[in-house]
Amino acid sequence: MVQKILTQLDYLAYRLQRWYMKPKMTSERVGRHYAFFHPRPTGKIVVEEYNRRLKHLRCERSSHLGGVILATGCFDVLHTEHKKFLLAAKNLGGKLLVGLETDKRVRQLKGPGRPVNRLTVRLRVLRRLGIADEVFALPNQFNNLNNFTSLIAKIRPDILAVSSNTPNLPVKRRIMKRAGGRVVVVLPHNPKISTTTMLKSKHD
Repeated sequence: MVQKILTQLDYLAYRLQRWYMKPKMTSERVGRHYAFFHPRPTGKIVVEEYNRRLKHLRCERSSHLGGVILATGCFDVLHTEHKKFLLAAKNLGGKLLVGLETDKRVRQLKGPGRPVNRLTVRLRVLRRLGIADEVFALPNQFNNLNNFTSLIAKIRPDILAVSSNTPNLPVKRRIMKRAGGRVVVVLPHNPKISTTTMLKSKHD
C-alpha cells in the first residue's frame, strides 16, 4: 500500500515538474525516467567524426605517399635534366613507373636520325640508373590522347609527373582527374639542356 502511494506521489511530482518546465522547454527531452537537457544525435556525430578523421588520415598519407607515379618520355641520350626530372618525380614519395617511347615514336617526335639509342639500350640505362621502380616500353600506337587515356585507365596512377613544357597539359589534367589522380609539374623546362640541343651543338 505504501509503495503504491509513493509511486502515485512520484508520478504527481513528475507531472508538476513537467507542467512547470513545458513553457521554457526548447530541445530538451524529458520523460518520467529520463531527462536530456542537451540532446545530441550521438550516432551521427560519431560517424561524422570517424569520416573526418579518416579523410584527414588519407590526406596526410597522400601528402607523404604519392602512391603510383607515372612518367613518360623518350629519354634518348640521358642528361642532367632527365635525372633531375626523375628524381623530382621519385621524391613525391611513391612507386615510380617510367614509360619509354618506342624507336618508331621517337622518330615521329624528334625526326630522322633519332633515337640515338635504341629502345633496348634506353630501357637498360634507365633501369641501371636506379631511380625508377619500374621501366617499361610504351605501346607503338601512342600518338594521340585516346592512347594516353587507355594507358592511364590501365595503370591508374595516382600522379602523372610532367615537366612544365609537356604538351596537352590541360587535357592531361582532365584525364587524370577523371581517373581519380592528378598531374604534378615536377620540373620547369630548361631549353638550354636537351638531347636535341646537345646533338645540334655537337654537329655544329
